[in-house]
Amino acid sequence: MKNIDDLCVIVQSRLNSERVPRKMLKPFAGTTLFENVIDTIKKTKLGKKNFYVSVFEQELKDIASSKGVKIFNRSEKSAESEAIRIGELFEWWNKLPFTYVIVVNGCCPFLKPETIDNFIETYLKSNSDGMFGVIEKRNFYWNKIGELITNWPNDEGLNTKRVEVTYEAAHCLYGSRLDIIGKNMWMGDLNTIRIYPMNEFECFDIDHPWQFEMAEAMFKKMYF
Repeated sequence: MKNIDDLCVIVQSRLNSERVPRKMLKPFAGTTLFENVIDTIKKTKLGKKNFYVSVFEQELKDIASSKGVKIFNRSEKSAESEAIRIGELFEWWNKLPFTYVIVVNGCCPFLKPETIDNFIETYLKSNSDGMFGVIEKRNFYWNKIGELITNWPNDEGLNTKRVEVTYEAAHCLYGSRLDIIGKNMWMGDLNTIRIYPMNEFECFDIDHPWQFEMAEAMFKKMYF
């Protein structure tokens, strides 16, 4: 069993997103995505202990400082480039005094503190080096050449109640041993990574302008 004192939580953010410019600091229902994810993690059992933001831009650093959160000074290369190796993207892998890391996607505004707590607890009890959130799906899928890749019951049509369960990456919560990141492996051997089923709504990941607008409207309805 892993020790919680050997684990840190990191939110890695930047401001040069192309599809939604300055997404992390764009006004969002009276707050911002960056402030929201910080406030969410501060409500977890971990609180501010072993919690870092990995950021390059001074605006993000100022907000983190005002909220009393530890800052890892992300390099400009990591913040500006998409086409770099895992060990360069997550450059904190050998610079923080921990064995394990939980990475939280700051673009999922509906993620709950208790979900993060449960994810951390499950990861600590797990024997796996890596773990990530997934969304359970019951649907039919085909590959690019039209071959069915989920089992189809022969005695009826497209009945999703009977189709076998598959899992979609949630792009929300990730757990990894830090040292394997330096080997350009994210979360370790893909055959041994543990999956963690999550509520699909909490995994709503803002990537496009329409998603930002929809999420903001839902956020206002839920909390105002």
